[in-house]
Amino acid sequence: MAALPVDAQITFLPVADLGRSAAFYEGALGLALVVDQGTCRIYRVAGAAYLGVCERSGAAAAAGVIVTLVSPAVAAWHERLTAAGVEVVAPPSFSEQYHIHHAFYRDPDGHLIEVQEFADPAWAGPPARRPGRPVL
Repeated sequence: MAALPVDAQITFLPVADLGRSAAFYEGALGLALVVDQGTCRIYRVAGAAYLGVCERSGAAAAAGVIVTLVSPAVAAWHERLTAAGVEVVAPPSFSEQYHIHHAFYRDPDGHLIEVQEFADPAWAGPPARRPGRPVL
């Protein structure tokens, strides 16, 4: 079966306090706000990948869901996020199992945020960011 066209990807997360989440995603993470829908805000993560946060009563982080930001700057992200007072779940480390350098954090609603860099040459990420350079 042939793939149908997809122009972009958006992941939405429910949040209890949109202002608090906006401060996290715009401030600590530095994501660019592209659409403010009142009770939802949509941020550009990279290219045509977006993250939306929507205020919902009773919002709770879903078990097992991880928002992963792929970046060659895991150590720099760690410095930035710890300086901003973001909760560190696991500091930067290398996973032999997945062949990645990564760290985990929590947003104000408890959503798990991972920053990772692939060290696996099979990673088919953007050509300008494909592995081949040393892992930080």
